[in-house]
Amino acid sequence: MRARLLLASIAVVLYAVDMVTKVLAVEHLDGEPDVPLVGDLLVLNLVRNPGAAFSTGTEYTVVLSCLAIVAVLVVLYLSLRVRSRLWAVALGALLAGVSGNLTDRILREPGPLRGHVIDFLMLPNWPVFNIADVCINVAAALILVQAFRGVRLDGTRVPEDEDEPADQQERTA
Repeated sequence: MRARLLLASIAVVLYAVDMVTKVLAVEHLDGEPDVPLVGDLLVLNLVRNPGAAFSTGTEYTVVLSCLAIVAVLVVLYLSLRVRSRLWAVALGALLAGVSGNLTDRILREPGPLRGHVIDFLMLPNWPVFNIADVCINVAAALILVQAFRGVRLDGTRVPEDEDEPADQQERTA
């Protein structure tokens, strides 16, 4: 139960941060020149992105929206089984990120399921991104860590030897 509460808390907080930063970006950056935050390393630059990373797949906005809906449903389903704190953090961040960009696709112009995602953070030689994108990438890294460690959603480890009894599996955080 604690892991699910952690997952929900992280998802709500990160989703709120994503939404607030997007509102602020539109309010303060629309029609304005780039704003350097850390020299040329981190710059604020408002972009309305109809596609995926690097604005690829712009003609598939509805498909991307439908995939995001499926991803949200899968994460919610998996959340019912989560007992590991690190998995909870990963799935909470993933839920926040996917939901944040999906909210843009549903509510923003040009219309439902075709809306453009608000991106505003720019690094050199990298596509402009947002907090939701950061959440998705952090979640992916944490999921990979857990997978390589052999930690399941419930916190048990995948046995190294197939003959090892399930009750001897080590519990991890």
